[in-house]
Amino acid sequence: MRNWFYEQMAMYTAYHMDWRNKLTHQIGVPMIVFSLFILASTVQVATLEVGPLTLAAVLMAGLVLFYIAAVPLIGTLAALIYGLLLFYAEQIGRLEMPLVWQAFGVFFVGGWAIQFTGHFYEGRKPALFDNILQIFMAPAFLIAEILFIVKLEQRLKKEIDARVYKYERSSETRSNQ
Repeated sequence: MRNWFYEQMAMYTAYHMDWRNKLTHQIGVPMIVFSLFILASTVQVATLEVGPLTLAAVLMAGLVLFYIAAVPLIGTLAALIYGLLLFYAEQIGRLEMPLVWQAFGVFFVGGWAIQFTGHFYEGRKPALFDNILQIFMAPAFLIAEILFIVKLEQRLKKEIDARVYKYERSSETRSNQ
């Protein structure tokens, strides 16, 4: 599983080399995740003693457990960061549905618009257009990029760097770098 994670991260990295694209994703990805949490928080899957268990919480738990299994520090940070987003999304999810849909739409469309702007600078389509599973790599990639800047998770960086060449454009030239 860890090797699969490294491979997926390498692919995601190859589609996100331009600093402007990376920056737009630091804003756009959390917006999209937040929007999806808002919508998924309206679906209650169980009632626990502490309150309702929502689809958003179940989805986040699955993703965080996947990250923890692959790279524990990324998973732990994802639990903290996205747990906070989940908390606020569930507050919005309790509002009247027209407000829920409005909040979902603003964050979802806004997040994608910001990311597509980044891909304009990258000169390359989003990775998920070639591999839909890449959508699950975005949060981990963002956390990994920050960890790399502060010189943490260098083993992960080496694993990604050793694989990224397979996914880089061969005939296209990177524009605006």
